[in-house]
This record gives sequence, structure tokens and C-alpha cells, in this order.
Amino acid sequence: MHTLAMEKYRPNVAALVINRAGNLLICERSNFPGAWQFPQGGVDKGESVEEALYREVREEIGLKKNHYEILGFRSGYRYLYPEDVRAKKVKKHGNHGQEQTYFLCSLKDNAPPVNVHQNPPEFGAYRWILPEEFDLDWLPAFKHEVYCSVMYDFFDVELQPASPIESHSSTD
Repeated sequence: MHTLAMEKYRPNVAALVINRAGNLLICERSNFPGAWQFPQGGVDKGESVEEALYREVREEIGLKKNHYEILGFRSGYRYLYPEDVRAKKVKKHGNHGQEQTYFLCSLKDNAPPVNVHQNPPEFGAYRWILPEEFDLDWLPAFKHEVYCSVMYDFFDVELQPASPIESHSSTD
């Protein structure tokens, strides 16, 4: 069993990309159909979080740094990997979870369309939604708390995790 002091978090960045209409970009994972998230990825050794943002956005959705403007950022969002994948992640990266820095980014007028057909493909599709349309059911449960915090912090949107289904016995 791990204590919080023993947990190691991999530095990670995520992009909240908004267009002129105020819509938010979400992308569907190519390896998990129905799982929608923001472009994101790990910070490489020796790389700043801003450099990682530019690299990840280019690698995942084909936009270069001159295609969008960073409006703000917040860091310190953490989640632990679920138990069933934690051992694999610890072996691969030496970390038990991720600590994310989220960047709010606005598309510029010269931006080309988003292109999720990168090599290798991280995403298979993308959509533009209003922030309040984001659905926590699109995410694995271990990311819910972070997404709730992010959506509130950046868009003043309160996402609600689905209530657990209550079981009742026949004698209730």
C-alpha cells in the first residue's frame, strides 16, 4: 500500500483549446472508442511545460505554436493510475500517477483545421463542444476529480460525477 508521500507523479501537460465561438476541443482516443479527452502528454526530461505543450499539441492534433495563443495555465492537478495499470506505469515511467499543468489556449484566425490523423494516431476523432456539455462518462473514473476541478477552474462549469446506483434488497 502506498502513502501519498511515497507516490511519484509524472509531469504532464494538457491543452484546453477554444475556438472563436467559445467551443472547447475534445478528442476521442483511438485505442478507447467513446473515451473523449483533451490533447495531453508527458513532459520529457529537460523540457519546460510550455515546450511540452507545443510538442504534444503538434504531435496529437497537428497545430503549431503559431496557430494558438496561451491565455493562462494552472498546475498541480494530480491523479493516480488505477491499481490494475499502476504496476505497468511504474515499470515504464517510474511513476504512480500524473501531475498535470493545464493550458487554456485560443485558436488564432490563421489556424488550420485540427488534424487528428497523426503518426502514430493518438485520437480517431474530434469535436467542438460548449464546456458545460462535457460528460464525465467519457472518462475513466480515476480522472473524474481532475476534470471536475479543471472545468470549474477554467470555465466555472460544475461537472457532477454520476451517482452510484443504490442497491435495495427485496425487503426494503
